[in-house]
Amino acid sequence: MNSNPGTQRTPSFTGAAGSLAFLRGFLRNPAQVGSVVPSSPQLERRLVDSARVREARTVVELGPGTGGTTRALLAAMAPGAQLLAIELDNDFYDGLRQSLRDPRLLLEQASAERLGELLEEHGLPAPDAIVSGIPFSTMPQHVSQRIASSIAQVLRPGGRFVAYQVRGHVADFVSPHLGTPDKQWEMLNVPPVRVFTWCKS
Repeated sequence: MNSNPGTQRTPSFTGAAGSLAFLRGFLRNPAQVGSVVPSSPQLERRLVDSARVREARTVVELGPGTGGTTRALLAAMAPGAQLLAIELDNDFYDGLRQSLRDPRLLLEQASAERLGELLEEHGLPAPDAIVSGIPFSTMPQHVSQRIASSIAQVLRPGGRFVAYQVRGHVADFVSPHLGTPDKQWEMLNVPPVRVFTWCKS
């Protein structure tokens, strides 16, 4: 890495640059990236509302990608709340680490399978909200099963798990743990996505 701050390049994950970075991530590993473009502002607002982020003290994001949804979550969160964002893709992680500066954000490069372990490492309580854009339809089935089980285990009673997906496979893995979700379409997104919301009893 160049030690001269004046010549370092910080990745831009906004606007057209963010869309290009997202497309590159999808082409690099389509099984890990759920779409070819970042989430729309309309979808981000729906996720914030569905997860009740404004009321949450501990929020988890699985698969922040280029950080559009991460920024929306941080903008809605209370000053004393914390966000644990878990990103598997190395390029996305590096870009987020350099472009996002917020003391409430804890960024980890890891599989979502390590959710419980990472919460414990950071001394975080059971999450009030977990928001996920990772593609359950393209991941190996055993990985999807482990992630779904971990989400159900760590979410606090009354907490919400919100997943936005092009396909509906996430319900196959999560519903056995958390019951029947609320399902809505967000059409103002490319592509349109289903938004699934579970509330842990």
